[in-house]
Amino acid sequence: MSTADEGRQWPDEVSVDNARTTLLQLLARAGVPSGDARALIGLVEAGALALAHKELSGGVRRAPGDKGEVYGAGWLDGAGDLLEELGTVAERTLVQVVGADGHPDQAGERPRAGRMEVERARVALTPLYLSFTAVSELDPEVTEEVLAAVLGTMSPRQRAGYAGRLTEFAVTHRARLERLFAAFGPGSAIAVHGRYSLVHSATSIAVLERLVAAPQELWEEWDAAELPPAWLEGLTTAWNAPA
Repeated sequence: MSTADEGRQWPDEVSVDNARTTLLQLLARAGVPSGDARALIGLVEAGALALAHKELSGGVRRAPGDKGEVYGAGWLDGAGDLLEELGTVAERTLVQVVGADGHPDQAGERPRAGRMEVERARVALTPLYLSFTAVSELDPEVTEEVLAAVLGTMSPRQRAGYAGRLTEFAVTHRARLERLFAAFGPGSAIAVHGRYSLVHSATSIAVLERLVAAPQELWEEWDAAELPPAWLEGLTTAWNAPA
């Protein structure tokens, strides 16, 4: 019997759970806490559903065959209902990972970024930074503190989509970023240490994105983390330098 005769060979619920459990055990052996591992898996699952929804929403749907206008209208209504349900499932899966909404908690505070959120930001930033400049000899010990301050300006839901936001920022402002790194970054005449230190760090792109999107919140988190004000001021000066 051929595969076509047997239908689509998709993993069943037990097989999916087996794969999830296997991955959790492998990550545990690598030292990843179970909570962080489950959050990562949840984000991948929610993302897969969301991307499927986006793909299906983007095309023009047509009823199969030529069975008349009434059949076609009913088929499209049914397809629309299924697509809406897929979006609901994607939303529910994401809520299980990051919470019900993107607002601060009842005390008006945003939860501090966890280790895995910081690591996801770091993974997103490194290739973006290397697309503009070379690796610098500067590797500040405060990288995690800088990223924690940056992520502190966002809700957990916003952090879940931060890699995409960073990529969009880099694409939108590519010419300006190229000029900034050429003038102030590795290979320029500017010293590695000093007020322009962050230009020599991949965290610079994250800080710049927040300077554009949420400057007041960034300054608040920066002060709370007791990071050097000169770094933020220097990056602001470099960003606003004339072309």
